[in-house]
Amino acid sequence: MVLEPVTVDNKTPLPTIHVISDSVGLTAQAVARAATSQFGVTDPCIEVLPKVHSFADIKEFFEEHAAYHKKVLGCDRMLVFYTLVDEALRVQLKAYVEEHANIVAVDLLSAAIDAIADMSGLSPSKEAGGLHVADQNYFRRIAALEFTIAHDDGRNPQDLTQADIVLIGVSRTSKTPLSIYLAQQGYRVANVPLDLHTDPPQEIYDVEPTKLFGLMTTPEVLINIRQRRLGNATAVASSYADPEQVHRDLEESRALMRKLGCIVIRTDNRAVEETAQEVLRYYERCHPPSTDALL
Repeated sequence: MVLEPVTVDNKTPLPTIHVISDSVGLTAQAVARAATSQFGVTDPCIEVLPKVHSFADIKEFFEEHAAYHKKVLGCDRMLVFYTLVDEALRVQLKAYVEEHANIVAVDLLSAAIDAIADMSGLSPSKEAGGLHVADQNYFRRIAALEFTIAHDDGRNPQDLTQADIVLIGVSRTSKTPLSIYLAQQGYRVANVPLDLHTDPPQEIYDVEPTKLFGLMTTPEVLINIRQRRLGNATAVASSYADPEQVHRDLEESRALMRKLGCIVIRTDNRAVEETAQEVLRYYERCHPPSTDALL
């Protein structure tokens, strides 16, 4: 089945992006979505040909999709993103594209591999799917994710000093999404909620300040988020989003953060990825990765 292209503002269609890979094609798909997001489309039409073993597979894919585009859309032009580790397949694909002006093909991988080889003097393995190999880094990320889930929302505070990173903040300051994102990078993260009616666990005072991050936002942003979270809740529950209580929540949490000497990070109007980058800039300055972690 061939998918229909996506339109922008119901007028201009974005081209279908055809992904060809001798692995599963996730890298090319991520790049495709990042690129199309610049045109206001975060879920583009992507056709994937994964696990390619022969050029015959690629040629058949090209011919089938070109025929469809010409018949249904009146245009046989094709946009292709490819990540091929196999050099022979890359050479054959490039030669085919040079003979077919209707195909625009972007090699997403070989320039990066060549640059690393040139700078390091090392030779690439040329094994497809290396990013998804179950090596020690993979198992480290899995262990980090398991730790983070077990220490979400203040659970198991006795283990706080075992975390790489501890996040604290009032409700709705993105503690859990940020924790999960950092865990996927291999960091063991715990997060502790702060509120007016509950004292933080005593173990929080034992955490090294360079591993402790306080998440802070503006009252206006927090009120808006909490109101949307409540929806049609009762008047009693709505005190959760009451401006006076929100201001008090933030003031009390800020006072505790000063007392703990933790690093304060703003989360208002920022993507989780942006907040994570700032956390890691501070963290890695004090805790640079070991040589083993870089292998």
